[in-house]
Amino acid sequence: MKKGKLTLTAVLALALAGLGFAQKVFITIGSGSTTGVYYPVAVGVAKLINDNLDNVRANARSTGGSVYNALAIAKGELQMTMIQNDVAFYAYTGTVRKEFEGKPVEKLRGLATLYPEPVQIIARADSGIKSIADMKGKKVYVGDVGSGVEVNSRQIFEAYGMTFDDLGQAVRGRANQAAQLLQDGRIDALIYTAGLGTATIAQPALTTDVVFVPIDLDKIQYLRNKYPFYAQFVIPAGFYSGKPTVSVPTVTVKATLAASADLPEEVVYNIMKLLFDEKFDEFKKIHANLEKYFTLDKALDGMPIPLHPGAVKFYQEKGIEVPAELLPPGM
Repeated sequence: MKKGKLTLTAVLALALAGLGFAQKVFITIGSGSTTGVYYPVAVGVAKLINDNLDNVRANARSTGGSVYNALAIAKGELQMTMIQNDVAFYAYTGTVRKEFEGKPVEKLRGLATLYPEPVQIIARADSGIKSIADMKGKKVYVGDVGSGVEVNSRQIFEAYGMTFDDLGQAVRGRANQAAQLLQDGRIDALIYTAGLGTATIAQPALTTDVVFVPIDLDKIQYLRNKYPFYAQFVIPAGFYSGKPTVSVPTVTVKATLAASADLPEEVVYNIMKLLFDEKFDEFKKIHANLEKYFTLDKALDGMPIPLHPGAVKFYQEKGIEVPAELLPPGM
């Protein structure tokens, strides 16, 4: 009797599958701090998926940032993620960071690059910090443990011949905590990589007397020469409640939407078609940075890792050429 019931269950499952009743796929999307741009973008993407795809259920998770997200993809804890393009490259190739060296995240796959993420550096006006070199002996937030910000901070100090050891204290933790520490006068400066408008910068800029710290042009060139994912960027004068008072040169990476190779091709294809075709206007309205910067014809600019097959199928259908180096293994 038991054997017969099992057989009947199997037959019914096959019949339902044949009628198009596919098993629901659950997706957790990694982001970053709740005060950054990754989190609202991930939340918006999850909402679009849940509202429009019957067989996919998505939720956004606040995390420590890009490095954490890549490692979580490797462990199967995340199925999609926001990630800096530089960290995505380090993860896939198993280079630069000790977390990845000899342990490449081989199943990390690209979907699209979304918008620039400038490195934004602010300091309390009473700290005396006007340049990166002035941070020696100071308390500086350098990013959460396992974040792309931490990578960027280390590389910027390297351009100045400095390390975290030159600081009075290299402070780590969540970005929202760092913003509060700066406002309270418990740290002197903070470094944060995120799209313009992030609350981590906007909040202290509104409530505290801060200065925006530039990266010198020769140091920008050093970074671009050594780390090809950096591009020069200018933070416009007055962007944050009248600050900075003049435009500020810095470097930028690109926010990237990525996925696990474990996700079925058809699921990823349907998500791509939903976000970048059927609900494209709604996708752009998730955040001002998407509205200002994202265009489908530039979605592969700065893509550092192979695409997911579902993404390849979508781009090819849209007539967008996929470079050979972005094809996933086996395609």
